[in-house]
Amino acid sequence: MCLAVLVAIATVWDLLPLFAAGRTQTEVPDIGARGRLFPELGPGLRAIKRNSSGRYFILASPANSVSVYGAADGKRIGEIPAANSQAVKIVFAEDIDVDAANRLFIADRGANGVKIFKSDGSLDTSVAVLAPTSVTALPGNEFAVTSLRSDRLVTIYSEQGKLIRSFGDPRDLPSSADSKRYINHGRLSGDSSGFIYFAFTFVPDATIRKYDRFGYSAYEISLPHPDQQTASASQTPGVDILALARRNQGVAVKPVINAFGVDPVSQDVWMATGDLLSHFDKSGAFAASYRTATANGTRLEPSAILIEPDRILLAADPLGVYEFPRPDKQNSDSTGRR
Repeated sequence: MCLAVLVAIATVWDLLPLFAAGRTQTEVPDIGARGRLFPELGPGLRAIKRNSSGRYFILASPANSVSVYGAADGKRIGEIPAANSQAVKIVFAEDIDVDAANRLFIADRGANGVKIFKSDGSLDTSVAVLAPTSVTALPGNEFAVTSLRSDRLVTIYSEQGKLIRSFGDPRDLPSSADSKRYINHGRLSGDSSGFIYFAFTFVPDATIRKYDRFGYSAYEISLPHPDQQTASASQTPGVDILALARRNQGVAVKPVINAFGVDPVSQDVWMATGDLLSHFDKSGAFAASYRTATANGTRLEPSAILIEPDRILLAADPLGVYEFPRPDKQNSDSTGRR
């Protein structure tokens, strides 16, 4: 195990007291939303991204288009594909990302492909990928995807559809998980330096790995689930999540990590487990945790996170998109350490 991984794992001991028996949720500081953005959005929120010109791209139900909002006033200015488009269709989008050239990448699981749209909204290219579930754009005209049908955690393609490389063995799960018993495909995010962040969505401990684009692991964050003391069976080690889902038809299995986001510049990671928002620095060291709620105190469990220089946007299904101050940019007495 490399030194960087050992250092990152060692730092999580700073966080363990927050999860110890007898501690209550109220001992973690709260941060309340400043207000709600894009008020027409709510149900089915899946992803939110911002390009370099300040436009926002938001994926929500029915997942056959991506809404586009202006930078100045936050008002809806269109959608991709265009509403009257006959040539280009999105069947069922799972995830989106934007690159440095302001192009939009859409993981269309329903169409078994990743579609790339130019900044003007026209289709640039489409790459065949079987059942893609998450996507992140990379430098050098490449992108990384996760797939329900892949035998690797991360696969990298060129925009011409060439498979460049794949890495991450699904059997190589955190030590608390049985690789034969858990849903192990996760979600992706990236930063401006081309690093890839993979979140294991359903393993019992909240786990994120940081890779470089060649598949070398920089560190791993692995934390006990914050509600482990009272976790449901679907979040308890030793329970077969797939079998549980089959037995309880129609009952959703909640992910352990419901959302995460990366500061594209600082490479800090923000991870949501329920309404607990945890912050980790560039090296994977724990910085602070907070409980998130709307302005009226309603508990907020984000389904997507966008980290901006002076604020954090949390998108929650079905509550909507909310703006939060960046607690790490406030006074040192608001760090969340106790």
